[in-house]
Amino acid sequence: MKQIADWALNVVMQRGTSYVDLRIVDDRSRALATKNGKIGSASVSESLGVGIRVLADGAWGFSASDDLSRAAVEATAARALEIAKASARVKQHDVQLAPEKPVTAEWTSTYKIDPFTTSVEQNLDLLLKIDSELRSVAGVTLAETNMQFRREEQWYFSSDGANIHQTKFVTGAGYTALAFAGTEIQKRSYPNSFGGQYQNRGYELVEELKLVENARRIGEEAVALLKADKCPEGKFDIILDSSQLGLQIHESVGHPIELDRVLGMEANFAGTSFLTLDKLRKLRYGSDLVNVVADAREQHGPGLGTFAYDDEGVPAQCTPIITNGLFTGYLTSRETAHTIGENRSGGTLRAENWNRLPIIRMTNISILPGEKPLSLEQLIASTDHGILMDTNKSWSIDDKRYNFQFGCEMGWEIKGGKRARMLKNPSYSGITTEFWNSMDAICSRDEWTLWGTPNCGKGQPQQVMGTGHGASPARFRNISVGSAYKGT
Repeated sequence: MKQIADWALNVVMQRGTSYVDLRIVDDRSRALATKNGKIGSASVSESLGVGIRVLADGAWGFSASDDLSRAAVEATAARALEIAKASARVKQHDVQLAPEKPVTAEWTSTYKIDPFTTSVEQNLDLLLKIDSELRSVAGVTLAETNMQFRREEQWYFSSDGANIHQTKFVTGAGYTALAFAGTEIQKRSYPNSFGGQYQNRGYELVEELKLVENARRIGEEAVALLKADKCPEGKFDIILDSSQLGLQIHESVGHPIELDRVLGMEANFAGTSFLTLDKLRKLRYGSDLVNVVADAREQHGPGLGTFAYDDEGVPAQCTPIITNGLFTGYLTSRETAHTIGENRSGGTLRAENWNRLPIIRMTNISILPGEKPLSLEQLIASTDHGILMDTNKSWSIDDKRYNFQFGCEMGWEIKGGKRARMLKNPSYSGITTEFWNSMDAICSRDEWTLWGTPNCGKGQPQQVMGTGHGASPARFRNISVGSAYKGT
């Protein structure tokens, strides 16, 4: 791989450019799904290629190829240089790269069982067993399961002298039970909606999730929701389970702190931001209990935003985003760091694959757990009248990430500190800063889970990538509830 890199670096540097880096990526994936006792889909894919980024005359150029022959690599590098020089003719200002000491490094994400050592037959047997358990519940109309593995090996080289080799394993699995009655459909998902749980781990994650053991309960809850009372409308105290709070963080904290969106460099997929530069270290984002970090380090956990180095050779870091309620940080790159007075990148530049230009992406954007011992049941016990909401069903948020509405799969009314009736179609809405300022309790570390979101879309052409969100259940006071599903 070093020889391939030298072909590209030599071609570009001999022509007087200021900087070049490249990523060679070998990507392998397996995706399996079942639907009502039959195989829904099964695919295996492999991809190998190189992406070359060139900085010339103060502007970027990028080109990629799946042909790693010398002639093709040199031609790709030359094309990236041509694009950079063309871009320089219409640039508004010169790109400024924050300095970064080049390193030589090797890193592999932690895993116990390489998921690709398990057979497709073994994987499908497990999924079909789960499927059978779900459909054994009377009233379940549709059962869907899925399992996905990914192995991404990347070699990164730069004209500064960086030489970084990283290998990352991703494992994910989950399922959904749907119950139909007339025009009504109710669903329950496990262990999370939109595919389940994903982490930078091996097959041991699948074994730990207890998928078969929870299938019957999930089916029974889907059926029970058909007869459950509608979620009431009004102002209520609400408790969000950790998975829903993870998505709340993703949409109302993670996306608005992406500095390229703030600066207007990226506005696809509902993307600008209310977090203008004048708000840094001045805006009261949430209550004193709200502490959010962007943490790509391995010690934070095996999140989909965990790595050793980002895609421009910057080490993984922990950046305080919200500190005791105060807005304190953005997601930055080497190019954008100077716009907020920083002399170093926060290490968040990543690309979906070798054929995409790296852009600022969320790492693990997590809310820190409460310092005092507090379980979910204790939190419920301290709530006089409220609604517990579990597992995301839908979401909507404006292009500045300020006004939002979320729906969940299931709710429980809380009365006198106890769970009372089950509620269907619970939903809530609010304004980002008002919502986070209403948080008055969060559970402790024992209730904290690092959830994986494997399908975050950004950019044009679109890049779909994984992010992580750690959260414990938390309570929010006087929230608008129940308007999302009127008439259902």
